[in-house]
Amino acid sequence: MAPLRSSVVGLPVLAACVMAAASYPAIPADLTTPVQQRIAIKGPNSISVGWNTYQQLSKSCVQYGISSGSLNSETCSTSSVTYATSRTWSNAVTLSGLSPATTYYYKIVSTNSSIEHFFSPRLAGDTTPFTMNAVIDLGIYGADGYTIQGDLTKKDTIPQIQPSLNHTTIGRLTTTVNDYELVVHPGDFAYADDWFVKIKNLFVGEDAYEAILEQFYDQLAPIAGRKAYMASPGNHEADCQEIPNTAGLCPTGQKNFTDFMNRFGMTMPTAFISTSRNDTAKINANKAQQLANPPFWYSFEYGMVHVVMIDTETDFTNAPDGPGGSAGLDGGPFGAPNQQLEFLETDLASVDRTVTPWLVLGGHRPWYSTGGGRNICAPCQAAFEPLLYKYGVDLAIFGHVHNSQRFQPVYKGVADPKGLNDPAAPMYIVAGGAGNIEGLSSVGTNVSYNAFAYADDFSYATVSFQDANNLEVEFIRSLTGETLDSSVLHKSHTQHFVRQ
Repeated sequence: MAPLRSSVVGLPVLAACVMAAASYPAIPADLTTPVQQRIAIKGPNSISVGWNTYQQLSKSCVQYGISSGSLNSETCSTSSVTYATSRTWSNAVTLSGLSPATTYYYKIVSTNSSIEHFFSPRLAGDTTPFTMNAVIDLGIYGADGYTIQGDLTKKDTIPQIQPSLNHTTIGRLTTTVNDYELVVHPGDFAYADDWFVKIKNLFVGEDAYEAILEQFYDQLAPIAGRKAYMASPGNHEADCQEIPNTAGLCPTGQKNFTDFMNRFGMTMPTAFISTSRNDTAKINANKAQQLANPPFWYSFEYGMVHVVMIDTETDFTNAPDGPGGSAGLDGGPFGAPNQQLEFLETDLASVDRTVTPWLVLGGHRPWYSTGGGRNICAPCQAAFEPLLYKYGVDLAIFGHVHNSQRFQPVYKGVADPKGLNDPAAPMYIVAGGAGNIEGLSSVGTNVSYNAFAYADDFSYATVSFQDANNLEVEFIRSLTGETLDSSVLHKSHTQHFVRQ
């Protein structure tokens, strides 16, 4: 009788799966209600405001001003886009002509929206110290994603975010919101392509994918709607599921980075006009503007730093997510042949260290990581590392491996003998431990030039630009806020334009 009993017991489970529904957020009664808000640095004096709505808008508008009681400026656009399978439309407006380093208040025009605020970009050359966060590989919290087991009595209710997020990286970013000015997130948002991991989603995959995206960007909105949130792609943005060579099974709209492009394509910048007095730098910056392809590759400047974001997934030789790539995701290409690498070289060549002494690069897949093997992107290293060294990139930020790592400055697998004191090679970090449904990656085998590795709990990195010569990197444990590792990179930056 045991086999019969097993079958009978299994019937309710199967029935529950068949009747399961995707965990969509409730649709607001007012379909113009803004959700999934996000802002980004769009230009030297401009901020883009992006949000989603449950209906297409004929005109998307944002009111703003330097006082919450006097939103006397308004900017509108007619951009409201969607894709097959999405329940929402992405809207974006660019607020231009802003005074630098100033708190602005803004309200997305709707009968059901509130006033929020942001800090306008610092101009290139502003030497005021500031901090930016590096948060990568961050996924949804809750029934469709990761959960945190812990002492529930320690969960103080934090206004503005769901109480269940208090023990997550998002919770820590909220409690420290006054300590940093922007966030870079090079790849892997939400992990919607892991919908199949949860049994309840097995019969509603198309909807489950969209539901996870809606939930995640709602969870992220209290941060992304207040702090410039600079995004570039990772492998989890590619298709409706991460299983190699299954892109053909994905419905229209859920493959080839579609949601990522709809969500961030109108909010990320291209490249900034050079403020250097050098004519060659100006020419290179103008060329970089033409070659940039946001949200895949682009750059921006903020105070003492020039930041360039790259696409480690497509658009270079043997790109892992490209056609025929090792990941089997068949993505891209998104530019002309060699466009990304031409952009990167001209952009790096434009950086005037007398204006922005620090040069930082963000990308998803690392080529330096503990664990070896599948953690290392050899095609990425072949394509990008020579340019990083040639133009003196100071710090390179990656994710993909789900833990935190810091390396001594290194080039071609050889540690720079100067260490953190004026090295020629870039300093590399991995900040992929923010937390997602796939869990953390063990440190595994190590290398001699690794200086720090942590995989015991969720964490992220902060990058503090102290002055023109000193940059501090700290890794923070999301649960407690404690500093796990701290280091200071010293660079003399005596060269006007670096060529090595």
